[in-house]
This record gives sequence, structure tokens and C-alpha cells, in this order.
Amino acid sequence: MTIQTLKSLTLLVVAIVILAASAAGASAQEVQCSVKLSELPVAPELVGFRLGMTTEEVTKRVPQVKFGRTDEFAVSKTSINPDFDPRIDKASFTGVRTVSLDFLDGRLTSLWLGYDPTFKWRTVDEFVKGISQALRLPNAWSQWRVRNQRLRCADFEMTVSPLGEGPSFRILDLNAEETIAARRQAREEQLAALEEEQEGAVFGDSQTKLFYLATCQPEKSLKESDRVVFESRQEAEKAGYKLAPHCE
Repeated sequence: MTIQTLKSLTLLVVAIVILAASAAGASAQEVQCSVKLSELPVAPELVGFRLGMTTEEVTKRVPQVKFGRTDEFAVSKTSINPDFDPRIDKASFTGVRTVSLDFLDGRLTSLWLGYDPTFKWRTVDEFVKGISQALRLPNAWSQWRVRNQRLRCADFEMTVSPLGEGPSFRILDLNAEETIAARRQAREEQLAALEEEQEGAVFGDSQTKLFYLATCQPEKSLKESDRVVFESRQEAEKAGYKLAPHCE
């Protein structure tokens, strides 16, 4: 065999390896999860919970549950500790140490489960394989934050992480997250508009050279002849006026 032939064979082998790696990468990228929340089957590993449950249904599952305060975005959170609360039937939470529940408009949108070392799937890889089979999910998981794995589907996301000597699992309603983000954005815009409106309502007292805001009135009524209207705080300050002490 000549040197030229060896070179040709070497180049051929390298080309085959590159093509195989490219094909494997393309194949991995093609694997996606199009499953919807409504299509997920009931799995015993989720110990009776599912996204979309109402607070009444959660209470029926765990009568001892106490719900947290509902904030201005209609979000509330609570947790259940079967491993520490003697009132809870631990037999119905085998292998589960802690449960965290998030609600939007009274419906469950995030479920987090922390499993203890006795749970049948002890590692992240074991849990990913097991939960994929239990929920009939494709092998489209990806590495996330070094030691964790994540799966994004049509309208939900799952993450599996190590927790002490056992795994933890979270399933999140992505549509609910978008709704919460939209409500927060709308609130921020509302507050910004209100602040801008209040900022524009600035008036001063030509006698004391103090200025006031719409939310902070002078202690005594001003004479119209003494009232000076400004477009903003900056304009009042440029004119030599100072914010009234009780408005600071």
C-alpha cells in the first residue's frame, strides 16, 4: 500500500466521522417535544397533582393545606411537607419530602416535588428516563445549569435537579408564566404613566419659593396670585424653587 493510498484512506475515514457526527447532531436537534399539558397522562410519581387543578381540588387532595396570600397579579403560593407534618398521610406521599405549589387565578400553574433518598429514581438521569416513560415524553431533554436537565414542550416546561441525596422535579405552565409577565408589564406601565402624570402636576409658591406635587399639597391653601405652575420638578428647580420639606 502506497503512502498516497494511506493518505486517501485517512481522509476518507475523517470524512465519514465528520458526516456521522453531523448526522447525530442534526438528529438530536430534530428531537422536539410537542406534547401539550392536556395530553399528559396521570402519573403516580406526581402523587395526585396535575397542573390546572383548582384550589378546591388541591384541598380535597390535602385537606391540611393552607394557601398563601394572593398578590396583585392573582398569584399565590403554598407548600406541603409530608415528611414533617404529622397531620398528613405519608402513605399517599411515599418518597416525597416536600411539595411546592404556585397558583394563578386559583389554578395550579407550577408543581415542584422534592423526593427523599428512598424514591425509586435517585439520580437526575434515572428520573429523566423514568418520568419520560411515565408521561410518554420524547427524549428531548437538554443539560441545564450544569447538573440539571430541562425539557420544553408545547405549553409547559420540566426540570429535574439533584436535591441532597434525592432528585427534585418541577413542571411549569408556560402560558401562565406569560400571563404573569404581561400583567407585571402592564402594571409597570401603569405606574410609570401615573408617575409621569404626577411629575407633571408641579406647582410652586412664589412667596416661599417652595414647590409641591399632585400627591403632596401645601399645608395652607395658596392664593392664585402666588401659584406658579411648572411642567416638571426639573423646571421648578431650575427656577430656584425647592421641594417642600414634608413632600420629601
